Amino acid sequence: MDKYLTLIVTSLIMGTLARVLMMKVDYRQYPTYPQAYLSHFTLGIIASALGAVALPSIIEKEFVAVTFLALAAQQFRDVRNMERQSLDNIEVTELVPRGTAYIEDIAKAFEARNYIAILTSLISSIGVYFGVHFKFHWITQILLGVIFGTALYLALSNMLKGRAIEDIAHVKAAKITFDGPLLTVAGVPVMNIGLKDSRKIFLESGIAVEIIPKNPYAVTILANIGQRQSIQHNAATQLGIRKDLDEPDFTPIARRNPENGNVVMALITMKSDTDSLVEVVKRSPVLESAKRKPVDAFVTRNRG
Repeated sequence: MDKYLTLIVTSLIMGTLARVLMMKVDYRQYPTYPQAYLSHFTLGIIASALGAVALPSIIEKEFVAVTFLALAAQQFRDVRNMERQSLDNIEVTELVPRGTAYIEDIAKAFEARNYIAILTSLISSIGVYFGVHFKFHWITQILLGVIFGTALYLALSNMLKGRAIEDIAHVKAAKITFDGPLLTVAGVPVMNIGLKDSRKIFLESGIAVEIIPKNPYAVTILANIGQRQSIQHNAATQLGIRKDLDEPDFTPIARRNPENGNVVMALITMKSDTDSLVEVVKRSPVLESAKRKPVDAFVTRNRG
């Protein structure tokens, strides 16, 4: 395979770079650094290597080597299971849990990123081979591989880029009031606060938002319990929460108004900043598992 050395090395580097560019530590602190970084970096190299050798194997009619791609697919499904299990294990340590839907989305994202590494590497190898076929200079061959791989990486990254709450709903500050012991936000009952001291804290330091869907699709998405749980978790994680174990009064809860589909949420953060809460909610991701298009359904169309 010496004649494919340039092709394999270029493809391997491009696939690995694609995986590295998709690794970042944000407010979720996941993947952790450096242990999880090392694990995902190593898997990225393996994925890139598989993509890099696929084309030479086909050209040389070494079809047995291509079957390793099927084994890789199984391995990366195991990556999803590994990430899911890891997040499930630490879920009990969260004051405000992520929720199973959020965990599943994170796990699927890690699996998909390895497939992007494979495809970037494979398309890069096609670009290099294109240059070899037309007997271009070796530098031009590498440039073609880089261009092909970069174009695919950008296209897939853009395609897989998730939507945020601000894309489907308007988010605005809301006022916390009490109807007896019942905490309400924008007229929507949220929870029963029995302790007077807790009610006083909510009135003095509590902040709240109202999420208003832009269309019928958004109404269905925000009705999903997993979607609302992820919003609660993001808000508590990024703003900090005035809560410890066995303090249910201060647990953020997102409630839905059954009349119009609006969602309200109240919480007490370490520093009361309503503008920051609005921004955090806007940037919360829309979960894949929460996406629905009910008005596109055949039965719904017929009724219309």
